[in-house]
Amino acid sequence: MCGFVGYCSPKDHHRLKEDLPAAAVTLSHRGPDDTGVYCDDDAGVGLAHRRLSIIDLSTAGHQPMEDEVGRVWIVYNGEVYNFRSIRETLAGLGHRFRGGSDTEVILKAYRQWGIDCLHRFVGMFALALWDAGKKILFLARDRLGVKPLYYHIDGERFLFASELKALAAFKSVDFQIDPEALPLFLHYQYIPAPRTVYRNTYKLLPGHLLIFKENACEAHCWWQIPDVDDPRETPPDTEGEAIERLDALLSQAVSDRLTSDVPLGGLLSGGIDSSTVVSIMQKIKASPVETFSIGFQEGEYNEAPWASKIAEYLGTNHTELYVTPKEALEVVPRLPDIYDEPFADSSAIPTTLVCQLARSRLTVALSGDGGDEQFAGYVRYGATEAMARSFGRLPAPIRRAAGKVLGALPASWIARGYHPIRGHLPQRFIVVNFEDKWRKLVRQLDRTSLSDLYRMTICLWSEDEIAQLTGQKLPQSHYESLFKKTAGWPALDRLMRVDQGTYLSDAMLTKVDRASMSVSLEVRVPLLDHRVVEYTSALPAALKYRNGSGKILLRKLLARYLPPAMFERPKMGFGVPVDRWLRGALKPLLTDYLSSERLQREGVFDAGNVERKVQEHLTGRANHEYRLWTLLMWEMWRERWM
Repeated sequence: MCGFVGYCSPKDHHRLKEDLPAAAVTLSHRGPDDTGVYCDDDAGVGLAHRRLSIIDLSTAGHQPMEDEVGRVWIVYNGEVYNFRSIRETLAGLGHRFRGGSDTEVILKAYRQWGIDCLHRFVGMFALALWDAGKKILFLARDRLGVKPLYYHIDGERFLFASELKALAAFKSVDFQIDPEALPLFLHYQYIPAPRTVYRNTYKLLPGHLLIFKENACEAHCWWQIPDVDDPRETPPDTEGEAIERLDALLSQAVSDRLTSDVPLGGLLSGGIDSSTVVSIMQKIKASPVETFSIGFQEGEYNEAPWASKIAEYLGTNHTELYVTPKEALEVVPRLPDIYDEPFADSSAIPTTLVCQLARSRLTVALSGDGGDEQFAGYVRYGATEAMARSFGRLPAPIRRAAGKVLGALPASWIARGYHPIRGHLPQRFIVVNFEDKWRKLVRQLDRTSLSDLYRMTICLWSEDEIAQLTGQKLPQSHYESLFKKTAGWPALDRLMRVDQGTYLSDAMLTKVDRASMSVSLEVRVPLLDHRVVEYTSALPAALKYRNGSGKILLRKLLARYLPPAMFERPKMGFGVPVDRWLRGALKPLLTDYLSSERLQREGVFDAGNVERKVQEHLTGRANHEYRLWTLLMWEMWRERWM
């Protein structure tokens, strides 16, 4: 795992070349083991790399890496797990190799097959290739977006990097906030791809490649998840057949990700996804797997006892750390540096802590990320689908009448029992500000769409509320385009596909990548092996969600490895007590960054609106933890980077 940064700008080459080494230093956490720089002065191209040595620890894996004739150069971040089989194929075609790294295999594969080489790779990766012969810069990102890739284009310069902070290190480029980024961030708690917080700066979408030539760039999709009506896998005939196939695919995916020349283990939360991954790891490995989990003294946030029981049953070598509030809160000031774009998922705190714990013993860890979005693991899927099905059966006049009746009921009756932290619904099912959302829903019950219903579960501020808070409109995003693309699909499939195309890469994988790489830990995600994803996309909905319960097939598979009593329990979010912290240890931070004086001086937010929410939260009249956390993360990021 590594980090890279580069540019192509014949006009501004000399100034960018001066800044390139400093830009690489900003990525030293991604690659503490080695660094390298290459510049093509004639073409105005520069490449820099920071290396975290995982495969072939020798200098033969040094980057930027050139081919044998010096025509093609590569910088690369990630792992191609099947590189040895590709290497054998290339050797049979006459290619010779100097070392044993997967980087050299990618370089030779490009020389042999061009950009079509991407389809041969199994893994997670972001890469940039400078082909001096063709005068093209070739960028690509893996299928599901496990690894990040940003780029900036402004007419004179084309810059690219693994993280935004590396782009911001170029002093000759004036990075300004994109005004439409703020309403998007407030709505989703992250900024949806392809946009970023900066003008003229973008995320390359998962499964996309980009060609930059003659001062122009073109992006293309090279892989996408199969549509439900056009599966690449044949749906199983029986449930037993589906379990067998899934077991084989996941076993292969896990086995592939055990390739490493450095110590390797697993992150074990105690939930279904990570337990499945660790169970298969232990089945494959001859020795006990190193596993890691963290716990909290607050029982409603603590899955550590379950993780410990599972580790004992499987026979792993388990390390557990109970985190004090002080240790958790020490992460908060680091968040703007770790996430160099505004990011408001508070589970970044425990994610950073468990990665820090694992890094004390190893360099590579497998995680269970990606299961919820494939197997309908979020409670919000079933809740939204059930509401849409119920409303859809009613003619519009009856829905209008029902809206009047429901609107007269106290919203607290509807929301009762649905606390996002305490396990009745996962943290992602947002119920703060439920009353406002409920009133708007019932007022529009006759014309409410699946997209509107789902928005109620995942978004903090409505369009009207964003306008009141910032004076801005909510722009369209990839969210709307995915709902449009999947029109006509079954509701459950649509919801999962929207999350796979937005929340998974923009929030979940971003969270894990930045948290892990901040401590130089590589995290691999076997549940997001594209062969697994292509198979699960073909599964009938009944094998994912049934009778109010998700992950049907994954549960049945895990029952092969663990007694069901160890994992059949209400889902818990990987959360922290933000509501209490904001009233306690984080109160000084909250009242400083969200003070009326500061907000009035900046002129971004309606200071009175924010002040009311701060006081309501501090006095206990309302719980605005998610909203206030989002505002706090914006203000802390703004102070650090602007």
